[in-house]
Amino acid sequence: MQVRERSWVRRGAAGLTCAVLVACSSPMPPWPTAPSAATPAALRPAPGAVAATPGAPAAPASRTAAAASAGAGSMPAATARAGGLPAQPARPSSLPAAPVPVPPPRSAALAARFPEPVVTWATPAFEPGRTAFTSNDELRAILREIERGGVALAGNTAVTILPLGASQEGVPIEALAFTRDPAAATPAAPTSAIATARRPAVLIVAGQHGDEPAGSEALIVAARELVAGGYDPVLAQVDIYIVPRLNPDGAALGQRAAADGVDVNRDHLLLRTPEAQALAELVRDVAPIVVLDLHEYAVDAGFEAKFGGVQRFDALLQAASTANLHPFTARAAEQWFRAPLAAGLGAAGFTNEWYYTVSIDAADRKLAMGDANPAIGRNASGLRNAVSLLVETRGGGLGRVDLKRRVQTDLVTIGNVLGNAAAHAADLVKLRQFVERDVAAKACQGEAVIEAAPLPSEHALTVLDAETGAIKRVSVAWDSTLELRLLKSRPRPCGYWLAASETDAVQRLRWLGVDVKQLDEAGEVRGESYREIAREPVEAVASGVAPRIRVQAVPALLDLAAGGYYVSLEQPLANLAIAVLEPESPASYASARIIASTAGEARILARPDIRMTALP
Repeated sequence: MQVRERSWVRRGAAGLTCAVLVACSSPMPPWPTAPSAATPAALRPAPGAVAATPGAPAAPASRTAAAASAGAGSMPAATARAGGLPAQPARPSSLPAAPVPVPPPRSAALAARFPEPVVTWATPAFEPGRTAFTSNDELRAILREIERGGVALAGNTAVTILPLGASQEGVPIEALAFTRDPAAATPAAPTSAIATARRPAVLIVAGQHGDEPAGSEALIVAARELVAGGYDPVLAQVDIYIVPRLNPDGAALGQRAAADGVDVNRDHLLLRTPEAQALAELVRDVAPIVVLDLHEYAVDAGFEAKFGGVQRFDALLQAASTANLHPFTARAAEQWFRAPLAAGLGAAGFTNEWYYTVSIDAADRKLAMGDANPAIGRNASGLRNAVSLLVETRGGGLGRVDLKRRVQTDLVTIGNVLGNAAAHAADLVKLRQFVERDVAAKACQGEAVIEAAPLPSEHALTVLDAETGAIKRVSVAWDSTLELRLLKSRPRPCGYWLAASETDAVQRLRWLGVDVKQLDEAGEVRGESYREIAREPVEAVASGVAPRIRVQAVPALLDLAAGGYYVSLEQPLANLAIAVLEPESPASYASARIIASTAGEARILARPDIRMTALP
């Protein structure tokens, strides 16, 4: 690319004038506050489901696609991974069984705050005398048992194992798909107003962190309930995809990260790990309309030392919260899912609160909601225009203590989310269609947020006295991501140019589902090149944070050679593209050296009149 700098003024160069990001969009469609009239009268919410409260205040060509399109029985048993980064072949794991943590003793009064539910599950982790969790081999056997049991399901529902790839240690990563042919009009599966070539899908993921076992154990129980017909009214409205253990190596090792030390939950845009690549391919193919991510939060002595009590909540909840998240998606997540889930958990006897994290710095007494990094699982799903919800049960570091209660908390959560997804299925489809059109229509105009940060505030938190179990109330400094502080923005371009050599970045964009075109001929277009000013290395690369860089955008007339690539922002995943292609974004490909140099990309400020071919 040759660059000839010009002195013309960039369109829309004025930054946002407010200190806090304000949701802006084109005219808003009617906002439904109750399930659609198209929802069959026979629909019963799943166990634990609670309808959204009307008027509730708002807080902020592949295997799976083909199967969802073709309906029951069409899912191939296996397929090769698409794309340039090869999947690792599955092989028996040589990882030793990880020891289960044994937490320090607690008082009887504190233990009484978390009574064991009176339930029985026939799963490996709950066998009499069992001291370990369900192993990877046991999980694979259970998935095959469930797949075999699916032949008896009513409503033309297919239950299929989807091979997603293999972990770094060669352990297979698999999903279970519960899909129904939208053309099957039977009493158990009436044809609804939302039946199209692809039915709306809900994706539930667990086991991203290997030392958080409750979600995986809960999904075994939920999958068996699904195959037994317990969620048939839900399957009449949506397809369900379950990934019970995304990080099998971490589970075998009893560690949070993948085998190479990378935090999988912070790798959903850079895609450095085969685990994150496997999930990205599934999400690209299925395009879930709702994503539920199950985790466990740590219970440790450091919290008690800072705040004079121990954590009391069975579950911490948070939806996607990142820059450029569409405000309608955020509103649907709050009104249709998080708020009803909080009510449903409370009605079932489980306490809950907004998700928060604790600094490892002993002197830092501030709590922070989950950060705004777009590469985190819940945020990446939100930028894909899905309603995305994180649920963290009280369990990190507890070993098997309160395991049954933790699993039951997740089961109530799963039932609640599935019930509300079914109740709002038609509304969610309409919402997704509007959001995708609205995002694509914003190209070449307005502002794009490059970087944002939590808003400092205060929060009234309740904790438990470690000896008496009494509830104590404390006021804490609180970084909120329900509203975000603007740190940097630029005028939203029409798209981005990538050099012909940037095939690694192009491959990742295609894995994410971003449309990319290749230039068939040379051409000239108005734009901005990047001039790197500084690179600020950081230590926590394994946590998903790449070395940060600072750039200057230089107005230029760009001479683009044939063979390069164009990523238009006139597409539904435009905000996802911004998150990886703006060099100063927390998840930028330039800072992570996926794009070799900032000279290999540029902002395009006018629609290029150049012949191009869309990549498959």
